[in-house]
Amino acid sequence: MGMKDVFKRYLVFVIGLYFLAAGIVLIVRSALGTTPISSINYVLSLNSPLSLGTCTFLILQLPFSFIFSAFIDFNMALTSNLHPDNYGMSIALLLTGCMIQSIGVVLELKPKVAMMSAEAFVKYASRRYNKEFGKFKVCFDVTLVTLAVILSLLLSQCIEGVREGSLIAACITGYIVSFLNQKIMTRKTLYKLLPVLK
Repeated sequence: MGMKDVFKRYLVFVIGLYFLAAGIVLIVRSALGTTPISSINYVLSLNSPLSLGTCTFLILQLPFSFIFSAFIDFNMALTSNLHPDNYGMSIALLLTGCMIQSIGVVLELKPKVAMMSAEAFVKYASRRYNKEFGKFKVCFDVTLVTLAVILSLLLSQCIEGVREGSLIAACITGYIVSFLNQKIMTRKTLYKLLPVLK
């Protein structure tokens, strides 16, 4: 694989990170909680002077977490005036965020160059226990939401940042990832759009 191909693969990976960050921010803006993957970081940001992006960076401490964290803060600033007027709008934002985040996860996994720690853990564990990635991700996400609730109770004696949207996202994102990966964003489809992934 030449340097040009490696660059293109990393470019796809970084685009995936942007989609992942944008999806997280839309879910936060839905005002129904945050995504499972950022739930612990979000609880920490609510109980400290640090931004969501900074908390994400401090927890992940990976080379690409800086870019990912910057994408989160950039999208938080970009959507600062986005406030849903009603519950229906909140649900629409939540579901849109879940879809965009899922696209990000697929684009992050396909190039096979790097992975954020959460997806890397889910991929390893799903292979280790011979479970489908999407189903294992649901279990992992529900665990993260539960830990975020416990952390919030410990820090502020109430549940902040975690709501029904967090649980909905935990229960459906893994299945959306599996659907996109197997039916929509298949290797065959992506080869046509991005031949470098062959």
